[in-house]
Amino acid sequence: MGVRLNKNNYGKSRVRLLRVTRREKQHEVKDLTLSIRFEGDFDAAHTAGDNRKILATDTMKNTVYVLAKQYPAEPVEEFALHLIEHFLTYNPQVARVRVEATERPWSRIPLGGKPHASAFTLGGSERRTAVLMSTREETTVRAGIEDLTVLKTAGSGFEGFLRDPYTTLEDTRDRILSTVIRASWLYGAGEIPYGPIWHSVRQTMLETFAEHESRSLQHTLYTIGEAILKTFDAIREIRLSLPNKHYLLVDLSPFGMENNNEIFQPVDEPYGLIEAVLRKE
Repeated sequence: MGVRLNKNNYGKSRVRLLRVTRREKQHEVKDLTLSIRFEGDFDAAHTAGDNRKILATDTMKNTVYVLAKQYPAEPVEEFALHLIEHFLTYNPQVARVRVEATERPWSRIPLGGKPHASAFTLGGSERRTAVLMSTREETTVRAGIEDLTVLKTAGSGFEGFLRDPYTTLEDTRDRILSTVIRASWLYGAGEIPYGPIWHSVRQTMLETFAEHESRSLQHTLYTIGEAILKTFDAIREIRLSLPNKHYLLVDLSPFGMENNNEIFQPVDEPYGLIEAVLRKE
C-alpha cells in the first residue's frame, strides 16, 4: 500500500511581543501574540529527513523581534504584512504564509486626574485580532475582535418561538440581553486605514447593540452585521459569533418578596451560541 504526503504546514505559535515606543512626553505599548505558518515545498523534510528547505521556527521568532525594531507594531495588520513580505521575499520554497495576531489592550493609569505617561493597566479580556494569508499573487486581510462583552437591561425580548413537549421557557418582552462578541471581517483590495476602521467598527457594534430593539440574539447579530457592511465600503464580509449569556430572574416569592426584574442569577453554562456570516452581494 502506497502512502502519499498530503497537505502540510509548519511554523511558530504564540510568539509574544511587547513593543515600547518612547516619545518625549509619553510612552506607548503594544502587546502582541503572533502565530506564523508556512506552506510550500517541504515534502523532503517529511519523507527523507532533508531539512535544507526548512527555515527554523526559532528564526521565525527572531524575525518578529527584528522587524518589530524596524517597523512600528501598530496597526497590527501592517506589521503582519511586513512579516509576510519578508518571509516570501527570502524563502522561495514558501508558497503561502499565514500570520495570526492578537493584541491585548493596555490603558494608562490615571494619576491626579490625568493619564500617566508611562504606567499602564491591562484592560479586561477584550482582544484585537488579525489573520493574514498571502501568496506571491494574492493577499487576504481579515481583522477582528474577541471577548467584547456587552449587556443591556432594556430593549430585548424573546417570544413566539417554536414549542414542543420539552419546552419550558416562557415568552418575554423584557429580558437582560448579554453576549461576548467575537467578530472577524474581510477587507477588500486597495489602501485601507486599518487602525481607524477597526476602532470605528468596534464603535458601530456597540452603538448598534445598544439601540437595537432585539427580538432575539439572531435578530441582533444580523442587525450588527448589516450595519457594518452598509457603513464600511472596505469590508466585504463579516463573521459573527454571539453566545447568549443568560441572566435568570430569581424567584423571591418564598421570602414574601416580589422580583420586578431587579435580581438575577448569572449563569455561565450552558449557553446558546448564535453564529452567521454576512456578505455583500
